[in-house]
Amino acid sequence: MITSLHSPHVEAVKALLGSRGNKERRTTGTYVVEGLSNIKELLLAESASLRTLYITEDGARKFGANLPENSKIIEVSPEVMGAMSDTVTSQGVLAIADLPNRDFEGWISHKETPITVAYFWQIQDPGNAGTVIRAADAFGLDGVIFSDNSVDIYSPKVVRSTAGSLWHLPIFDEVPITTLLSICGEKRATVYATHARADMLLSDAAESASSQSSVWVFGNEARGLPEEIQAMSDLIQVGIPMRGRAESLNLATAAAVVMYALAEKKK
Repeated sequence: MITSLHSPHVEAVKALLGSRGNKERRTTGTYVVEGLSNIKELLLAESASLRTLYITEDGARKFGANLPENSKIIEVSPEVMGAMSDTVTSQGVLAIADLPNRDFEGWISHKETPITVAYFWQIQDPGNAGTVIRAADAFGLDGVIFSDNSVDIYSPKVVRSTAGSLWHLPIFDEVPITTLLSICGEKRATVYATHARADMLLSDAAESASSQSSVWVFGNEARGLPEEIQAMSDLIQVGIPMRGRAESLNLATAAAVVMYALAEKKK
């Protein structure tokens, strides 16, 4: 059992969670997963790889008899777990997992049936990123893509906010929109983007997209999509009808509304 707060294990985990965690995660190829339910979802995912599981005696009782057999399990004291944890109240389990090595172009090139994916351009808020991943999972999208200069989707806040959905569908990051449009053009996938003054309504667009591959593009929380992207001929602008007095929807809500509409048309 590790009891020292100065253990190299503590320092390694804290480095993955700290202010320079993004760089550390990319350098080591690993990220941190906290929470009993999240770790159990991680273990169930064929595409995920658990490297190390840190666990307290109380955490082991909560986990039950299904501790992973082929992973490195290290028992730590409650004090060490508290020093490692990014949460206020730890559940006594913390995992180090391998970052997935996913290639969007390679993935989509092997798809023979129509697919529906969401693309988020320079999304910044970790809670929003987790929420849209959960929504995509809930409404049956085939994948989620994040542009370059977006929030790190393997940061602890994003991982926690996905509530396990991070391992339920393919997630791609660091995909520039020019690369996206080029690949979609080759695959003949239609690209849609929400816009307040669009002529095509969401219900019509969802109906049109129900039988073909489609990519749904959403912009930054504060700035939306820049004009040069909105003006691209490859994008079809779609409007979400709003009968109330709200000026607009926030990013996560707009994305969830669109995904629900897509799911309804695919019944």
